[in-house]
Amino acid sequence: MPKSKRLMELMMTVNRKRRFKVQELADEFGVSKRTILRDLQELSELGVPLYSEVGPHGGYQVVRERVLPPIAFTEGEAVAMFFAVHALRHYSSLPFEAESASALSKFYLHMPGDVRDRIDSMKDRVDFVAPTRWSDAPCLAELLDAAIKQSVLVIQYESQERGAESRRIQPVCIYANNGFWYCTAYCFNRQDYRVFRCDRIREAAYDTSGTVPMQLKDVRLSRRDASQPRDPIRLRAVLSKTGVQRCESELWLAPLLQVREDGSGVIDKDVSRDDMTFYAEFMIGLGDEVALEEPYELKEAIRTRLAALLARYEGYAAQ
Repeated sequence: MPKSKRLMELMMTVNRKRRFKVQELADEFGVSKRTILRDLQELSELGVPLYSEVGPHGGYQVVRERVLPPIAFTEGEAVAMFFAVHALRHYSSLPFEAESASALSKFYLHMPGDVRDRIDSMKDRVDFVAPTRWSDAPCLAELLDAAIKQSVLVIQYESQERGAESRRIQPVCIYANNGFWYCTAYCFNRQDYRVFRCDRIREAAYDTSGTVPMQLKDVRLSRRDASQPRDPIRLRAVLSKTGVQRCESELWLAPLLQVREDGSGVIDKDVSRDDMTFYAEFMIGLGDEVALEEPYELKEAIRTRLAALLARYEGYAAQ
C-alpha cells in the first residue's frame, strides 16, 4: 500500500478507534511496529491530537477534541454544505455559534479558487431567509446539552401571562421556527409537556435538588406534538385555502390540520384549555379565513379581545 494511502486510512482508523496499541495497528496494516510509530509521528505533526500512555496496559489515545479525517466533496456538495451553514447567520443565537462560524471559515478558505468564486457569485442570488429577531437566546447550548443527557434544569422563564418565574424542566428538543428558538420539555411544575420560547429563558442551570429525571429517551423531535393535552377541550374550525396556508407556516399548528383536496381544511382536535388566550390571538389574525365552530370558551375569548381592541380605537371615530 502506498504511504500516502496508508496515512489516510490510518488517520480514519485512529479517529474511529480513539484508543489503540501500536502492535494492533501494525497487524491490521501489515507493516512493522517501527513503521506504524513513524506514521503516528507524521499524523501528530499533521494535527491529529495523539498522546501515549506507558505501562503494560498503555497505548495511544486520541484526545476528545480530535480532528476529523478529510472528506472528499464534489463541487456541488461543497456549495450545498457552505450555504447550509451560511443560512444560519439569520439567527441571532445558535447552540453552536462559534463552531459554525469557525467551520464555515475553514470550509471556505480551503476550497479551490474557482469554487470560492462560484460561491461568491451565488451569495446575492440565493438565500434561506428567516425573520430577523433582536432578542437573543443565551441558554441554547445548555438546553441542547440537557436534552442529550436527559438531565433536569432549573430555568428562569419570563412568560407573558405570569411574568418571571422559576421552572424545573427536562428538555426533549430545541428547534427553530420563524426566527425564534423553541424548547419542548417536560415541566415538573406543571407536570406536563410544555413548549418554551428560548429567548424568554434568561438563566438555566442543572438541578441540584435531587429531582429524578423522566425516561424520555423514546421521545424524539418528530414526536414533540404527540403528548395528550392537559384539561382538553375540543377545537373545531373550518379554514379557507389561505387559512390553511397560514396555519401550515406555524410548526405547532400544522399537526392539527386536516387538508381537503381543494386546499381548504379543518381543525378538529383536543387542545389544552389553558391555551385559549393564545388560540384567540391567532384566530383573530386569520380574520375571514377561518370559521370557528367550537369551543364556546374560545369564541368568548375572541369577543372579549375584540371588544378591548374596539374600545381602544373608539375615540378616533369621533375625530
